[in-house]
Amino acid sequence: MKKISTAIAIAVGVVSLSACKQSPQEQAADNIEANAENTADAIEANADNVPGVTLNDTADNAADAVRAEGENAADAVRNGADADGNSTN
Repeated sequence: MKKISTAIAIAVGVVSLSACKQSPQEQAADNIEANAENTADAIEANADNVPGVTLNDTADNAADAVRAEGENAADAVRNGADADGNSTN
């Protein structure tokens, strides 16, 4: 549980610090990635509390899928920002 709390605190801190210099689209993309990472971490942590190799493997696969989906969604937001000409990057 401490790992999750620490990860969340770090993610919030990084997003907060970087939000000052980012476009709204980039900030939204970063938030999507952070939320996906936090969800994936929670899936893995919950699976670690339940005995059974099959469940842990399944949870790891689900966590990987959540991370990938978060990255894809964030990339879509970033690409949309680039396509509309309002991106500062």
